Amino acid sequence: MAGLVGIWLAALGVIKLAEWAKPTPEKLIAFVAAHPVDGRSPAQRDKVVGTVAQQLNQLEYEQRRDLRVNKKLESFFKSLTPAEQDRFLDLTVPAGYKQMMEAFNKMAPLKRKQMVEKALVQIQAQTIDEAKPQMDDPHVRKMIDQGFQSFYSDASAETKMDLAPLIEQIQKNLQGLGQ
Repeated sequence: MAGLVGIWLAALGVIKLAEWAKPTPEKLIAFVAAHPVDGRSPAQRDKVVGTVAQQLNQLEYEQRRDLRVNKKLESFFKSLTPAEQDRFLDLTVPAGYKQMMEAFNKMAPLKRKQMVEKALVQIQAQTIDEAKPQMDDPHVRKMIDQGFQSFYSDASAETKMDLAPLIEQIQKNLQGLGQ
C-alpha cells in the first residue's frame, strides 16, 4: 500500500513539475522583463533571443495570437538589432504559421468562412498609402512569404478552398503595391 501511495505521489510530483515548467504568456512576459537585452554582450543577447523564441513556440495558438494582437512583445522585438530581429523571426514565424494552419484546419467550416469574410473586408478597406510602408519592411515581406509557404504546405484541401479568396486578395494587393 505504501508503495502505491509513493508511486502516486511521484506521478503527482512529475505532473506538477511539468505544469510549472510549461511556458505561459505571463511567464514569457516576466522573462522578457527580467532579461532585457540592452547592455548585454552579444552572446547573452543571443541566449535571451533563443529562450524567448523557444518559450513563444511552446505556447498555444490563441496565446501567441493574444501576445501578437496586444503587442506584448513589441518592445522586446524593437530592442533587438536587425540581425537579431531576423533570427527571432526565423525561429518563431514558421512555428507560428504552422500552428495557425493547424487551427484553421480544425476550425468549423462556417467559422472559417466568417473569419475569411471579415479579413477580406479589412484588407479591401486598406488603401495603398496605408499598406505601402508596411510592405517596404523586409520583416513584413519575410512574414508574408513564410505565410504563403505555410499555407501551401500545411493547410488542408478544405482550408485552402475556404482561404482562397483571402489569398487571392492578398496577392492582388501585393501586386498593386509593387507597381
